[in-house]
Amino acid sequence: MLANLKSRFKYALWLFILPIALFSLYTWASLHWVYSSGERAGYVQKFSLKGYVCKTWEGEIVLVSMPGTQAEKFTFTVKDETVAKKVNDSLGTRVKLVYEEHKGIPSSCFGETAYFVQDVRFLEK
Repeated sequence: MLANLKSRFKYALWLFILPIALFSLYTWASLHWVYSSGERAGYVQKFSLKGYVCKTWEGEIVLVSMPGTQAEKFTFTVKDETVAKKVNDSLGTRVKLVYEEHKGIPSSCFGETAYFVQDVRFLEK
């Protein structure tokens, strides 16, 4: 009887641990595997620290390719505080954002967008 109880406990434990381990592995992979990377140039229009529990820096850059054309907006997330400070210092000037796209992130706790800015380069000062 005791051996049967131990066997059921091990089975129930695996049913509990295995999904958590698989979800953790998926989350880690989605945060570290880069789907695409690139650069966008424009003027940072909005930048703020958002979230109730998980605070992330969220921003919006206006991409202007040629005068007289419709401006496109690009939303992004910044995880690094030093990069966030550079973005804050760049408000009102033309910058180039170097970003990585991570697909399939399971929660908005890691950022509201899939685009994570890695660096900011000033184009004019």
